[in-house]
Amino acid sequence: MPTYPELKLYVAGEWRSTADTIPVLNPANDSVIGALPVARTSDLDDALAAAEHGLKIWSRTAPRARAEIMLRASALLRERNEEVAFAITSELGKPIRQARQEVIRGCEFFEWDAGEAQRTYGHVIPSEPGIRYMTVHQPIGTVAAFSPWNFPMSQPARKIAGALAAGCSVILKAAEETPAGALHIARAFHDAGLPPGVLNLVFGVPSDISGYLIPHDQIRMIAFTGSTVVGRHLTGLASQHGKPVLMELGGHAPVIVCDDVDPHQAGILGATRKVRNAGQVCTSPTRFFVHENIFDRFVDAFATRAAATVTADGIEESTEMGPVANARRVEALTALSEDAVTKGARLLAGGHRIGTKGQFFLPTVLVDVPQNARVMQEEPFGPMAIINRVASLDEAITQANALPYGLAAYGMTHSAANVEEMLNRVEAGNLSINTLEASVAETPFGGVKASGFGREGGQSGLSHYTVIKTLSHRMAL
Repeated sequence: MPTYPELKLYVAGEWRSTADTIPVLNPANDSVIGALPVARTSDLDDALAAAEHGLKIWSRTAPRARAEIMLRASALLRERNEEVAFAITSELGKPIRQARQEVIRGCEFFEWDAGEAQRTYGHVIPSEPGIRYMTVHQPIGTVAAFSPWNFPMSQPARKIAGALAAGCSVILKAAEETPAGALHIARAFHDAGLPPGVLNLVFGVPSDISGYLIPHDQIRMIAFTGSTVVGRHLTGLASQHGKPVLMELGGHAPVIVCDDVDPHQAGILGATRKVRNAGQVCTSPTRFFVHENIFDRFVDAFATRAAATVTADGIEESTEMGPVANARRVEALTALSEDAVTKGARLLAGGHRIGTKGQFFLPTVLVDVPQNARVMQEEPFGPMAIINRVASLDEAITQANALPYGLAAYGMTHSAANVEEMLNRVEAGNLSINTLEASVAETPFGGVKASGFGREGGQSGLSHYTVIKTLSHRMAL
């Protein structure tokens, strides 16, 4: 049986501890599984100096050589999948099968970016005789990256992959509640031979670390995944110092279910995907707008499958949904469910926690939810689905666009005309039809409106970690 790792900072190619620590809890049983070191100001200063030194080496390393180290680190993570997955399940509660898949997904980010970075071509621009115009892509510099708690390994991987592939150095502030995924990434790169200072890992009070790092001259870009409120704060702080940001913020994903699909099959798909990672996914399908012709059959299939979800400790192979991450999520989900019912919604499944040990909350299905219910405006970020009936595709799209968020959206239909209408009108950075998968390593991912700006993943995502330099070369004076 794997063990939870000893937690340390990683600065200038070395592991270090601090006297001040934060307990890391297992949400399945509330036990303390680790002591997380809190970075001191001196640690952050050392990380800044190390990143500056590492950038000088890494930015001058050939793309093929950078790719070789990234692929070596990815191979080590694949070999250590069981160890990494065990740590993720221990600190987050995610079912072990999903944790294994998350490790693979993180590796795919490294592998895609390692290859794509070797193809960041510039351009030769047609010009008059005697002068040549060219563009080249160069690393933007040191990146301050901030990753969330809901995907301990793949979210840090996405940011590290883009930055390292482009030739940047990184200071990563990973989540305090789920630190082991990022630690395993740093360990793999250390073992793969990454030069000291290119990747640095710190932990601590988020506002203290962001407030200290972002103003420093060495930091040239900020990459953040998290809530819209925090993202806007960091964007404002970065703008004061003229620094670009990459923001992947909150969502409240709509699912438009047209009347030309099998309602039973669609309902089972929706319920199964809703409980992935206990619904703690920024792209989790949440607001289901179902055509009235198939509404009752869809609801029946969805609610039946949701109620049958095997909810238990994630370490068990049979578990389909583990606990939510912490007591705060249980309190928030309980309040949203009670508010919706009070305002007229029908509760068909769940709506409350399970037992008193651990942070388990049942998959919850709310039907015919009125617009004034809080959950219609606030992202539940948990295993909670809203299912409302609509009379037309136009009404569904209007409802889908009613919120300020626009990260992921989904549609279920077999009509090319319906797909075209959703593509043209649904306000989201990512639209998926007949699948509830929002992104893969080779596609760009990001939101519109209050869900952020910029893209991670794919060729577009890699470009955020570079700057374009234009060369104007006159052949003779």
